[in-house]
Amino acid sequence: MLKDKVVVVTGAGGGIGRDFALAFASYGAKVVVNDIGASVSGEGKDAGPAQKVVDEIQASGGTAVANTDSVAEWEAANRIVKTAIDTFGRIDVVVNNAGILRDRFFFNMSVEEWKAVIDVHLNGSFYVARAAAPYFKSQAAGRYINMTSTSGLVGNFGQANYSAAKLGIAALSKSMALDMAKYNVTSNCISPFAWSRMIGSIPTETDDQKARVEKLKSMQTAKIAPLAVYLASDAAQHVTGQIFAVRANEIFLRSQSRPLRSVHRAEGWTPESIAEHAIPAMKAHFYALDRSQDVFSWDPL
Repeated sequence: MLKDKVVVVTGAGGGIGRDFALAFASYGAKVVVNDIGASVSGEGKDAGPAQKVVDEIQASGGTAVANTDSVAEWEAANRIVKTAIDTFGRIDVVVNNAGILRDRFFFNMSVEEWKAVIDVHLNGSFYVARAAAPYFKSQAAGRYINMTSTSGLVGNFGQANYSAAKLGIAALSKSMALDMAKYNVTSNCISPFAWSRMIGSIPTETDDQKARVEKLKSMQTAKIAPLAVYLASDAAQHVTGQIFAVRANEIFLRSQSRPLRSVHRAEGWTPESIAEHAIPAMKAHFYALDRSQDVFSWDPL
């Protein structure tokens, strides 16, 4: 499905990104395996993880090259894309997968913890996507696959930075889909449920947390790759601006924000009439303070 297409996968040194890179290569793509080799919190740098994935791909007869630039810097993001151009002569697919976690409750979160996560997830997705845009425009073709999360789409404790970044990525992806549609470029999101190094940092102090982690452990990262391969292929030309979720053997199409309920008052509203009429009329449709495990409460299938 992807013969001779050139794919950039950020954060591909392990977990979901690694499985994406291996799957793309197995379907004939030439892969730029980007990973700075940092810890889950974004500290340190090691060329080993990216090169190890490249070695795996080459050992299986595939084609790949490693890149260790950071997505969180504009100049470095351009070098990631340039690696594809210099090595393979073109770029066809960008998978914005790189990420870090700096989990802390909002009232204790530092500015540095906020900025670090926003820089990698949200700014990084923009930087790499924007660096590839001129090439996609000139060839009138391209695929963006952006990783979002139920932490942003639904909500979660202790992840204000990550949640904001991931919901921002969903909006960014939709804007990219709108702006690039006339150039035959698609942009979609995947919200993954899977056990990975990042998810492995979830606290397991309570019985509820332990049970949640055990569920996540049963969901393999490799289960997400087939959807990414499809979205990168020519078969997905008509699919753009969508948000998908993958949970073991389940694929979901996620809803997007639309008007849910309205009330009208010909003479206009006052704070008093809002309290007396508007809010009671809409209250039955309010959303609870759900987290992803409240919405996806059944065992993975």
